[in-house]
Amino acid sequence: MKVLDLRCTHEHRFEGWFASDDDFESQRERGLVACPLCGDAAITRLPSAPRLNVSGAREPMPAAAQRGVGEAPIDMTMQAAWLQAVQHVISNTVDVGDRFAEEARRIHYGEVDERAIRGRATREEAQALKEEGIEVMSLPIPAAIKGTVQ
Repeated sequence: MKVLDLRCTHEHRFEGWFASDDDFESQRERGLVACPLCGDAAITRLPSAPRLNVSGAREPMPAAAQRGVGEAPIDMTMQAAWLQAVQHVISNTVDVGDRFAEEARRIHYGEVDERAIRGRATREEAQALKEEGIEVMSLPIPAAIKGTVQ
């Protein structure tokens, strides 16, 4: 098994496990590799060092110096926290799909038992819910992580 460091066009970094380099390339070309944060399928492999040659070791460069000019720093802790929050929402809510506005109203007006729900609503539907005093929050969940999040 090869563990590869990968990056999408939005600068999200993540790991992928593949049987070989050829397996990674094959899956990438078929669009099977996607960013777990945004679902972007334009993935590039980052350089990695499976073996370190320390005979000519030097003082490590600061992280800012290692980045290329114009590259924004990536805070992996923030990505991990965001993924945990999304996992929590998915694990503790019922997906009502496109019936979100209807179900939110039924809960708000006491027609059904209160429960935590998630789903899809248009901007207009969300605004109408807010005007009725029903609290809603947008949370973008990319298709890549709507199933099991690892």
